[in-house]
Parts: sequence; C-alpha cells; structure tokens
Amino acid sequence: MQKLYCKTIIVVLLFVITNYSKGQGYNIDIKIDGLKDTAVILGHYFDKKIIVNDTIIVDKNGSGIFSGEKKLPEGLYVIYLPDKNYFDFLLGADQSLSISTTNYNLVNNMKISGAKESQQFLNHKIYLENAHKNIAQIQSQIQLIKNNNDSIEILKKQIQELHNKTISYWDKAIIETKGTFLSTFLKALQDIKVPEITIDEHVSNKDSILQIKKYYYYKNHYFDNIDLTDDRILRTPFFTSKVESFFNNTVIQIPDTLAKEAIKLIEKCRPNNEMFKYMIQHLFNYSIESKMMGMDLLVVEIGEKYYLSGEATWASQEFLKDLEERVTLLKPTLLGKKAHDLKMESPSGEFFKLSEVDAKYTILIFWEPHCGHCKKEIPKVHNEVWSKYKDKGVKVFAVYTQTDKEEWSTFLNEHNLNDWINVYDPYHSSHFRNYFDISSTPVIYVLDKDKKIVAKKIGADNLPGFFEHEIKYGRL
Repeated sequence: MQKLYCKTIIVVLLFVITNYSKGQGYNIDIKIDGLKDTAVILGHYFDKKIIVNDTIIVDKNGSGIFSGEKKLPEGLYVIYLPDKNYFDFLLGADQSLSISTTNYNLVNNMKISGAKESQQFLNHKIYLENAHKNIAQIQSQIQLIKNNNDSIEILKKQIQELHNKTISYWDKAIIETKGTFLSTFLKALQDIKVPEITIDEHVSNKDSILQIKKYYYYKNHYFDNIDLTDDRILRTPFFTSKVESFFNNTVIQIPDTLAKEAIKLIEKCRPNNEMFKYMIQHLFNYSIESKMMGMDLLVVEIGEKYYLSGEATWASQEFLKDLEERVTLLKPTLLGKKAHDLKMESPSGEFFKLSEVDAKYTILIFWEPHCGHCKKEIPKVHNEVWSKYKDKGVKVFAVYTQTDKEEWSTFLNEHNLNDWINVYDPYHSSHFRNYFDISSTPVIYVLDKDKKIVAKKIGADNLPGFFEHEIKYGRL
C-alpha cells in the first residue's frame, strides 16, 4: 500500500510541474525596504503546500524582478523572505505589476500597481485586517467592563455593526469584480447559508427532523459557492482544507456514503481537466491514508472507475499494474461481501468448511506462532473476547497460515486454544491469501450469520467494542 501511495504522490508532483498555462509571460517588480543582497522566493499555494516558482536576489535597495517567458497559472501567490516572513498576493490575468512594501508591517505598507485585480485583493485584505483589529479592540473593552450591562450591550452592537458592514463590503466586492478570479476567490470563502426551513407543527420529532433537513441541505450545497470547474481555486490556501473538512466533518462516516460523495465530487470537477485530475488523485490518496475500516471501498471504486478504465491518462503503466493487482486483492474482502468459502484441515485430520460454521458471528483469524504480534493477539482473542461472547453465539475459525503441524499443535496446547475451530492448508489448495488479502499476520475478520464480512483487519482490543455495539442493537 505504501508503494501505491508514493507513486500517486509522484504523479501529483509531475502534474503540478507540467501544467502551467502558456501566455505572454510574467514580470513582477518588487521593492522591499529593509532587505538587501538576499534571496527572495516566489511561490504559489497548492494542496496545503507552497510550490516554488522562482527565486531572485534583491539588490542593496531591496529591489528585484521575477520574470519568465510563460505566464504563471492564476492563483494566490506568496513572496517568501529570508527571515521566514512572507506575504501573499493575488495573481490574475495581468501579470506585469509592481509591489513595494517594507520588511515590517508588510501588508499595511504595501502598494501594488500595474494589475487592477491584484490591487483590489490587497485593498480587500487591508480592509478585513483593520475590521478584525477593530472588533478585537472592542472585545477587549468588553472584558474590562464589570457590572455595566448597558455599556456591554452598546459595545456588542458596535461589533454587530462592524460585522454587518464587513459582510456588505465582501458581498459588494464579489459583485464589483465579477468575471475575475478575485470574485471567484471571495465567493469561495463564503460558507453556505442554510435557509429557513419550516416543519408542520403536527409532525412528531419536529426538532430532530428540522436538524436532519438542515444537515442535508448544508451537505448537498456545501460546494455551491466554489466553482469546481475553475482550476485557479486549486492555487489557494483553503481549498484542500475545505475538501478535507467535507469528508471528515460533514459527510456521515460510513465508507459507502463517503465513496458516493467522493465520486459525486469528482464528477462535478470533470469539465476542467486540471480539477478532475487533482480531485481523483487527492481522494485516492485520502482513501489510502484513511484509518477507517472499509475505506478500501473507495480505493476500489476510484481505482476501477478512473484509473483502470483508462481515464487517468497521466498514470504510468507500472502504477496501473500495481493498482490492478491491489484492487483484485481488495474486492473479495470489502465490507458486505460474502466471504470466500474455505475447506481446511484440522490438527486431527478432520475437514471443516467456513460456510458450515453455525454462528451468529464468526471471528475468522489468520495467524502463525512465529509472529510476535500473533503471540499477543491470539491468546487475547481467546481469553478476553471469545470466552466472553461464546455463549451469545460467537465462534472462531482460526487459520494457521504455515505448514509446520508440530509447531502449530504446540502453540494450541500451550495456550488452550483447542476449543476453537483450528484449521490449516498443508497443500496450499485453498488460495486463502488471495481471497483474504493475507500478506502479514495476524489478520482478523468478523463474519455475520450469512458469512458476510462486517468487520475486517480489526485488532483484539477493538473486538469487544464491536460485539457490545451489536448487543446494544439486538443483533447478538
């Protein structure tokens, strides 16, 4: 899995490097009082990182020029200074501009000329910083006032007035700059406003239904203010965080639901090739990195729908070959799938079939005595899990993954595990490693009465919580 992740990151980096828009070039003249004879970096935001575009040495007056023959992709850019200080500015269609400031109070002392959109962004930023400063000062005054409710209320009204004024300024800026990236950027920063929702007074559980309706409106309209067909939004410091917040905090944390929302979001980005590529790669990496049980469903769905179908034209053949092998192994073990049947031999020579185990829940374990982790996990499953829930209909189908029968029997006897269904495959005829994705041990699955996979690659410490949940809802 690590191999796949690394290759995907390489693909992302190649994508960033090679997808700059072509044009008439850029010429950014800077002058920063207080700097001299030192390196200054020009970069842009991308995927919660800053990608370097250019580096210059300013002269003794703090002056220098960033220039290139090809236009830079529009977005939010950063001028990074040697003392780890920096400032950002919006780079739109006009890329011949001058920026002057001082190496202290960078924003308020800044002046931009030659690019109207960049100047408008600076004006907006200065306005917001001053508004926030004024609000903070009033809040400090409130903290100092004691037992004077009238004065506190007056100050709170002042804060509300400043807040309303800021919103009006923001809305006006979006309208006045319509058609520019600045307008797109400012609108994208606005959160979704849930409209007034009315519920009939006679409906039972009115409050619960109201909250549910508000939630679904917010989820379904979460990206309404963001133009998902405009790749300039990728080069901002907030877009990736916005996407992550949607999947981590807004969408219900169920793999099937997350997968549906991921595909839906990717499809919304389809009209723009750069957005489409980014969203596929980002959500594929997200699914690989996720610690949530069952998120391999998203690996399979994105893998098959976009990579293995040939739509991901940027992916290497080596990457696609590895992914195809990985998807083949993952598909039989997805949550909800019926576990592949196993017919295996016990220490006494008797044969058992997984499908014939009569139990409300079957703990399916793949293990071996040489594995250090198995030496801890297997006795724990027996003593702290199975012994507690066996009377409720839980059985264990324990597969020894090697062929040394003496070693296996010794461990079973030493740890009193002979009351489980213990089996192995001395002739390698079951191909269990392929059907259950066994590359290391221990691996634990939980199957329901129909032998469908309801939990996978779960630790012994997590099993009691799973079974207590099933007891709570009357399934065990």
